[in-house]
Amino acid sequence: MSLAELIKRAPDADTLALWLEKIPYAVYLGIRAEVRGEDILFILPGDKKLIGNPTLPAIHGGVVGAFMEQAAGLHLVARMTAPALPKIINFSLDYLRPARLRDTYASCSLTRQGRQIANVSINAWQDNSETPVAIARAHFLLPGVD
Repeated sequence: MSLAELIKRAPDADTLALWLEKIPYAVYLGIRAEVRGEDILFILPGDKKLIGNPTLPAIHGGVVGAFMEQAAGLHLVARMTAPALPKIINFSLDYLRPARLRDTYASCSLTRQGRQIANVSINAWQDNSETPVAIARAHFLLPGVD
């Protein structure tokens, strides 16, 4: 079953796992997702292959950004009234502190979904959601726009 077919399914834990299996980079990073009530929690496991700064050690900033972008896209698909595959327009990321070599979590908020554009805010943290390692904002072009 293709990702385009899978996104039509309700976003429960099993469906999210199937979505992630269809995205090769998400598989490489080991991204997981859990449904917590009405929210989706995305998890990037701490793995030595993700190290960007071996002195600390810390996860590479590009990996953190890619994880957050993947989370935003999947969160948007899960929240859309008519699920489809949106296209990223831009992604603005603020690194706030090093992402140490341990599990990193991300939660997203659909700030606005219009007819053509959607805006998603992303918060990534490790130990405490009140002290994020990075925050981001993503804009997506919604499909089916003439």
